[in-house]
Formats: sequence, C-alpha cells, structure tokens
Amino acid sequence: MKKSFPLFVIITLFFSLYPAVSHGAGASLYLSPGSGSFFVGSTFDVSIFVNTGGENINAVQASLSFDPKKLQVASPTSGKSFIEVWIAQPTFSNTKGTLEFIGGIPTPGINTTSGLISTITFRVISPGETTIRLLDSCQVLRNDSYGTNILTSKGRGVYSLTIPPPEGPKIYSPTHPDQNKWYKNNNPTFSWETEEGITDFSYSFDQDPVAVPDSISDGNYTSVSYSEIKDGIWFFHVKAKKADVWGGASHYAVQIDTSPPAGFSLTIEPSPNTIEKQPLVFFATTDALSGINYYTIKYIDISRGREEEETAFFQEAISPYKLPVLKEGKYLVVVRAYDISGNWREETATIQIFRSGFYVDWLGIHYDQYFIPWWIIIAVLAVLLLIILILLIRKIRRQMRGKRQRLSEIEKKLTEEEKQFLDKLT
Repeated sequence: MKKSFPLFVIITLFFSLYPAVSHGAGASLYLSPGSGSFFVGSTFDVSIFVNTGGENINAVQASLSFDPKKLQVASPTSGKSFIEVWIAQPTFSNTKGTLEFIGGIPTPGINTTSGLISTITFRVISPGETTIRLLDSCQVLRNDSYGTNILTSKGRGVYSLTIPPPEGPKIYSPTHPDQNKWYKNNNPTFSWETEEGITDFSYSFDQDPVAVPDSISDGNYTSVSYSEIKDGIWFFHVKAKKADVWGGASHYAVQIDTSPPAGFSLTIEPSPNTIEKQPLVFFATTDALSGINYYTIKYIDISRGREEEETAFFQEAISPYKLPVLKEGKYLVVVRAYDISGNWREETATIQIFRSGFYVDWLGIHYDQYFIPWWIIIAVLAVLLLIILILLIRKIRRQMRGKRQRLSEIEKKLTEEEKQFLDKLT
C-alpha cells in the first residue's frame, strides 16, 4: 500500500478536474452477501459495493481482512466493476489474510448507491464462524481537487462454515465432540453408526476436507483411534459397503493445538525502576492455530529474597494492566497467555518501587529511582585518594629533581680552588 499511495494521489488529482457542487452525507462500503452458510471444500463469492452518498467519486481503495485458517482467496476479481483504471492491481495474501483494491474513474466520476467494485471468490478450508472485515485503510475519494475522503461507514460479513452433510455413516468423536472447537488432545478417537446389511467400511484420516476413502475394506469395526497427531485441522472420512456397493463418504473435522502461544515480553511504564506506586504492565502475543483466549496476571513481593507464593494468585487481565498501589520494594510480575485450546505461556518481569525524594540508608544514597550503593561510593573515594597520592608523590619528586639541578649548577660555577677548599672542609 505504501508504494502505491503516491500513484493513487496523482491519478486521483488527474481525474479531479472539476470539484463537486453538493456534499452528501458520506459514502459507505459494504459486502454482499453479508452473511451465509457454506460447506468446507466449497467456494462462494463476496462482492464489495460502494454507496457514494449522493456525491460523485473518482477513486476507491478497498482493503479487507479474512481468517486465513478458514478461508483462502481462489480468485481476487470476477464479474463486472465500475472501476475503469486499476491504480494498483488487486493484491492478496492467503498467508496474512489480506486483500486490497485501488481503482479510479475519470471525471465526472460516479454517483451510485450500489456500485460494484469487485467480486472475490473464497474457498472454505475449515469449519467454524468467520468474519470478513473492511479495514480502516479504506477510502472513497470525492471528485474534487483535493481528493477528499468521504467514507463514513464500513460493513462486514459474518459466515458460518460447516462440514458437508454426511453421505455415508454418521460420525461422532468421544474425544473431540465439537467440530468447531480446538482441542489440545492429539489422540482422537472416532466412531460411526452402522445398519443392517453393511458388511465393510473404508476410512481415512488426513487434512483434505472432502477426501474420499478408497474402495478397499478396513474391516467392519465401527471405531478407530489415532495417536500423536500433529497440530492443525484434520478430517476423518468413512464410507460403507452394502450389497457389494460402496456408498458415499462422510467427513468429520478435528482441530488440534498442543502448542503454547508465541513468546512475548512485558513492558513496564514508566519504568521497571520507578517511584510510581501503580505502574502499568503492557503485554500482547499471538497464537498460530486456535488463537489467544485470555491473559492472567499476578505479582509477588520478593523484597525479602523469597517469593511469597501463598499470597499471590492469578486474575484475568487485559493490557495495559494497572497494578494496585505497591509499597517500596521489589516485585515479580507474572503474566500467562492462554490460547483457545487451553495451552498457556508464562512470562515475567521485575519491578523495583522506590521511595520518592533524597534519603540515605545502609544500602547507599537514594534519589527517587536513582540509587548509588555504598560500595560504589567507597570505590570512587578510594580512587580519588589514590589519584591525590600519586599527584602528591609526583610533585615531591619534581621538587627534589629541581633541588638537585640547582646544586649541580652551583657546583659547575665553583673554581678548582674552591672545590679543593670545599673538599678540605668536608
């Protein structure tokens, strides 16, 4: 987006030869359909429309986000569009879950209540409820010399994604009973119903939502278990043989997440060493699979060199978290991040609360959160005394050298007789 913005502005100004006369109530972007139910493995179309609010517009930027664990873009553009010039070709990422359009219309622009920007084809890759959102970076620009953004509202789409109805035996799982829920149990068990006349079953377990088992019998058992399954979304498939004819397949999804959230750090404001009695604790992290559910926090007084665990307990919190009024001392702050599967990661930070103002104690000299221990003061004084002693010795040596030089000069001036006379005296 940053690379295309200058070109976006240039073409917008190029199209804006005549300013609009009247100003409406503002433009809006919305998705159609705004809701719906779709099967895993299928595709569905979502169209982006603009209502210009009674004004002429000449440029649109539509940016949206989606959950890449549930949806993928199969085709970013299809069908008709009122866009005449694509300032930036539609771009999307099935890894980040983003899609963006930037387009323009020459003057006089367009005035519409349902202008089709584009239609996107999504493929459903896992079950659950998902939301497609129009982002804050969206813009609808009035056909004036300033390219005024008149976008005032953005819609969203909420969709229900489900496993296709069973064409074969009905499947259930005692270990993973909800197909839309994430579990940290990676040892799933599946059972399925049978009926009179069924002689064989064929089943498979993989990450293809609509795979069909082969036509080789796996026996007539009605239950199977798997162990140590890797994290991700998996699908169990089964079909039955009756009167020597294989029937259709049924599918069952399990979502496994045994990994904790990503590592993170705690930020203390105004500082980990502070006179503020209620510092703020900031924290945030992500989870690659099931997503972050909630955080808990506790603090422990470690001023006496021991953790008073019996007096500390976790409570649910959101960032930033304002600690209660703390006394002077040292505290350990502990934050746990939980994902939806129940996995958690713990991070810690140390906070030192100081008494405000200037004071001296057995530890050293204090001024607010600044502290100089006695050993540093003693070391500095010792160094200063050593420097003074060295300077004094050097001064004495210079004085003695000066006296010797003056005596040497006097001796040179004495005559030989004076030296002899001096020798007799000595």
